[in-house]
Amino acid sequence: MEITLNNGLKMPIIGLGVWRMEKEEIRDLIINAIKIGYRHLDCAAHYKNEAEVGEALTEAFTTGLVKREDLFITNKLWSSDHGHVIEACKDSLKKLQLDYLDLFLVHLPVATKHTGVGTTDSTLGDDGVLDIDTTISLETTWHDMEKLVSMGLVRSIGLSNYDVFLTRDCLAYSKIKPAVNQIETHPYFQRDSLVKFCQKHGICVTAHTPLGGATANAEWFGSVSCLDDPVLKDVAEKYKKTVAQVVLRWGIQRNTVVIPKTSKPARLEENFQVFDFELSKEDMEVIKSMDRKYRTHQTAKFWGIDLYG
Repeated sequence: MEITLNNGLKMPIIGLGVWRMEKEEIRDLIINAIKIGYRHLDCAAHYKNEAEVGEALTEAFTTGLVKREDLFITNKLWSSDHGHVIEACKDSLKKLQLDYLDLFLVHLPVATKHTGVGTTDSTLGDDGVLDIDTTISLETTWHDMEKLVSMGLVRSIGLSNYDVFLTRDCLAYSKIKPAVNQIETHPYFQRDSLVKFCQKHGICVTAHTPLGGATANAEWFGSVSCLDDPVLKDVAEKYKKTVAQVVLRWGIQRNTVVIPKTSKPARLEENFQVFDFELSKEDMEVIKSMDRKYRTHQTAKFWGIDLYG
């Protein structure tokens, strides 16, 4: 299944996120994912594993496992490179061993202290708070993103972690409209207003953390995962599916792209088996009623400031 973006290009509705994948595991996970049927990979410079992803992709292409044009590859501009958009994109392409990206996103709507192209460091000031660069506007960054399209380095550009206000502003100043807004959204953090706003204005919503973070975010942020919710367990039992499959299917039926991350081979296959059933309208409403407005990504834990505050 695919979603057609506002520029006519098609984006697979399920992808594999590579955040927090161990470098030594990446090759096998990506190769296995492609064999299972995944055709969408979600990457980022800040994940610090582009080189390993690039090696796996090169192997997949050279062995004939898949053609480049059959994959949809997303990457992201880190905040410390807002003033160096073109150089950062070229650096990512070199590490990924690619000629172009299908989608390039502004990872966060904030510029931070530049630490060298591609280093993606997050510098803290003497006060322990993230060193934010107030001289670079998001509009300037976006116009540099637009240049990448005309240069042929990327096919689509988009946003990540933008709220309604910032997304609206981008629509106003953009020459090339954002194709995607990638946000945290799951049953405990549904963000229905933001999803509706984006979709109304032709912006595809991609759900990062579509399973609510599970173990990974519990370890980092001490957050609670929706996968343990008894209501979801009851729904999953009804369909003879896992809770994760039900949650991913819920995201798909909202017309959002889902990019679950896993380092377990069995989960790779499980997460992809979401096209042989459909949640009823009643069960979609049950899950809708579970919203807690609960964000699992807590930036203050590492940066001394809540960027969403």
